Amino acid sequence: MVDASGVSEGLPPELMAVLRRRGVADADLAGLLNPPKAPPAARHFPDLSIAVDRLSKACKGAERVAICGDYDADGMTSTALLLGVLQRLGARPQPAIPSRQSEGYGLNAGMVERLAADGIALLVTVDNGISAREALERAQTLGVEVIVTDHHTIPPQRPPLLALLHPALTPDSSPYRGLAGVGLAHVLAAALARHLRHPEALRTALDLFCIGTIADMAPLTGVNRRWLREGLPQLNRSQLPGLRALAELAGLEDRPIDAQAVGFSLAPRLNAVGRLADPQLAVELLTTDQSERAMELAEQCEALNRQRRDLCDGIEAEAQALVEADGPERPPFLLLAQNHWHHGVIGIVAARLVERWGLPVALLAGEGDGRLRASVRAPDGFAVDAALSACSDLLERFGGHPAAGGFTVRAEHVAALHERLSEQAASWLQGRDSALVVAPEALLPLERIDRDFLQQLKRLEPFGASHASPLFWARDCAVRRQRMLRGGHLLLELAAGEATITAIAWRWSGPEPQSSRLDLAFRLKEDHWQGQPRLQLQIEALRPALGRHALIWRRERCYRCEREGDTLLIVNPEGRTISLQWGDGQGDNPDPVLSHPDTAELVQHAALALGFVA
Repeated sequence: MVDASGVSEGLPPELMAVLRRRGVADADLAGLLNPPKAPPAARHFPDLSIAVDRLSKACKGAERVAICGDYDADGMTSTALLLGVLQRLGARPQPAIPSRQSEGYGLNAGMVERLAADGIALLVTVDNGISAREALERAQTLGVEVIVTDHHTIPPQRPPLLALLHPALTPDSSPYRGLAGVGLAHVLAAALARHLRHPEALRTALDLFCIGTIADMAPLTGVNRRWLREGLPQLNRSQLPGLRALAELAGLEDRPIDAQAVGFSLAPRLNAVGRLADPQLAVELLTTDQSERAMELAEQCEALNRQRRDLCDGIEAEAQALVEADGPERPPFLLLAQNHWHHGVIGIVAARLVERWGLPVALLAGEGDGRLRASVRAPDGFAVDAALSACSDLLERFGGHPAAGGFTVRAEHVAALHERLSEQAASWLQGRDSALVVAPEALLPLERIDRDFLQQLKRLEPFGASHASPLFWARDCAVRRQRMLRGGHLLLELAAGEATITAIAWRWSGPEPQSSRLDLAFRLKEDHWQGQPRLQLQIEALRPALGRHALIWRRERCYRCEREGDTLLIVNPEGRTISLQWGDGQGDNPDPVLSHPDTAELVQHAALALGFVA
């Protein structure tokens, strides 16, 4: 398929199949492969001019300005971005990030009082602030003006503030709708630099935008996609000494840094600081102009990241033991509590348990005074925010979004909370074939994988939230060699035509495959080994090869599906057979039974299982 401008010419049919399954029309391909420039932000953010005018005054008057960020990578990169830009424009900015351990999330009244007593008259929040009503009211009382930039839910009653930059205040179709905190900081900084005719002030802003946006898993659409396409290629030659030092310690200094490298190598090192130590360390790392100091700070980040990994592994082992101690039957909602678990990492471990069990998970750690604080993660389809809202009478505090959340609960309410959350999870699980669902998007035979295919795949980058790396599958793959690596990773060497290709299943929790021929669901990546790039499959799921038939269970009924050339046969439990001649990637059969949505869905699943869908 080629759209009017021809930009999609040359995309392999497997990639076109992925895009079609995702609902990408021909008219959308040009914007996906070459995102348009960002429109003037002032037309999309009603309060932008108010914020720019006030900050312009601060820059011209060399005012002190406090930047209140969050302690995650989005908040820390947002803080560093505004600190650098405001300093180059003449203001005297200073960071003000709360402690995760002692103060919790976001702007609070105590911070406002301390800043006001120190002579601060202007405060800018990044990645927080919209829900800090008490703090904002206190700022108003003390005469401190506040500009809020935030992307979290706006409360029904807007708190007092000077100006608000928020994606929800842009038009419905705005390309700015998906911005994270660092994206809003970038919009504000760019508008201010343009207003003061000093574009050089933005020289490192795009680098920080890329790190924070990917770390926060913001949707890679609209201006996010455009700015990432511009910024990622320059990350490995950033003018920020701190980023260069962090990349060097992560082993990224000699190769391009893509979204995967940011998400799995750079962002975790920054997040480890906010989880375990003072986030000011990371802010200084991202703002210092001294290479020697940058390396010192990067080494501290590296040490904290190793500590974070050790904590996560230890808590995960304890959590697994608690689950298995209850026997083979799993409750529909896993709720596990230990007083000594570290608040800063239980969210990471909860996400790992979701991957393993396919169930919603809450891990609780002691907070003192009979209270526990929890992090919640869940598979697609289970709404964490709605589940917690339904239990609000048992909780002291809670918040989140569909995939993740957190709460504080008194110890005496934990049993009742678990019972209620389990009821909700049980209702969600009803009618599902499995809680663990792996849904490949296209068949990709291993012999089709080469450097040229990888280059075509890279045309669809960057991958991330709302635009994931394609999940392919290959059938009847010959295993030449396999072994378990330290850390519990499964490594396979597979035949790909006359060549071989390696495949790895990170943190493999199942038994080692016993079959010499496998069906695989995987993502195609470029791995770097001893400085040399190589193709690698990252396995999401595997099974013994089914060959020409597959069994599909739907609503406790088993359907036998077979392939005979280009013919798809589906036999139901009563012995009735549907025969479909497959052509052009879809079944062409006038049988009226296919008009039923359940049957049509069964046909699509059978076609995918047997390799009809390219």
